[in-house]
Amino acid sequence: MRIDKYLWCVRYYKTRNMVTEACKKNHITVNGMVAKPSKEVFPTDKITFRKDQITQIITVLDIPENRVGAKLVDIYRKNETPAEAYAHLELLKLSKEHYRKNGTGRPTKKDRRDIDEFGNEIKDEDEID
Repeated sequence: MRIDKYLWCVRYYKTRNMVTEACKKNHITVNGMVAKPSKEVFPTDKITFRKDQITQIITVLDIPENRVGAKLVDIYRKNETPAEAYAHLELLKLSKEHYRKNGTGRPTKKDRRDIDEFGNEIKDEDEID
């Protein structure tokens, strides 16, 4: 099976086109070699690719016929990504939340509407008095 179809079938990418773009940018390797979208994968192949700021490492266990459900994905691949990579991702998420808290910076469209509505209510009260 082609690498683009395999990574789509085991739900690492939403579309085959996304896999193709990643291959063209040399983001996907099979057994240490940069892979083109048409590269054939076989059981025991080790696939490495970067997605969501993590370098994912998976081993092909079996080849699916078609795209499989999320519960069945583990039959076809073994995730060998180190736990430190996931911990690093969680740390990045926490640092982004700390960097900018809600309510700071430019107001969102909803915030601006709420501010305008509040201002209009004050004007209406002044006109009544």
